[in-house]
Amino acid sequence: MDTSTVKVPSCFSRAIKRGFDIVCSVVGLICFSWLMALIWLAIYLEDRKSPLYKQERIGRNGKPFDIYKFRSMVVDAEVNGMAFCTPNDPRLTKVGKFIRSHHLDELPQLWNVLKGDMSIVGYRPDRKIYIDQIMEQDPRYAWLYAMRPGLFSMATRYNGYCDSMEKWMTRLEMDLDYMNNYSFWRDIKIIWVTAYAILSGKRF
Repeated sequence: MDTSTVKVPSCFSRAIKRGFDIVCSVVGLICFSWLMALIWLAIYLEDRKSPLYKQERIGRNGKPFDIYKFRSMVVDAEVNGMAFCTPNDPRLTKVGKFIRSHHLDELPQLWNVLKGDMSIVGYRPDRKIYIDQIMEQDPRYAWLYAMRPGLFSMATRYNGYCDSMEKWMTRLEMDLDYMNNYSFWRDIKIIWVTAYAILSGKRF
């Protein structure tokens, strides 16, 4: 991967970021264990199907990993093929619609952070089929592989879920800006503004 036009964080910065990830993921898993248990139970009681969902995503260095989420859609959501999920998608369950709109379906990714698949803050990881489409439009997406994908991202906070190529292009620009202007304090700001938005009930 050509990184001549992208700024890669130093080894020291990466070590600090990884240490922060470990602490935050451990604390998060402990503090939100009660909430995760309630969500797990609510999903199970709705349709008696597995509350957890895993899906292959592409992460650091272009390597695939399994991302974990609370299931927000019916179990056979992609039986007729892949399709973007919209706010009123009929495939969403009642519980799933609520947890997705408030980003609570992402809580199991704290485990991905602890494992080292992801970081607390970074770009959101995508499926390979979507990445291939994005890179046809803008091959700079590959530059993101120099860092771990994240649970939080400024692009998700201000650009929302991507359901069109236009939104993906906007998100890519924001992710590259984050990468080229990385700082620990910027991570703190992203966590704060995202957590505040979620706790105050804002939808994005």
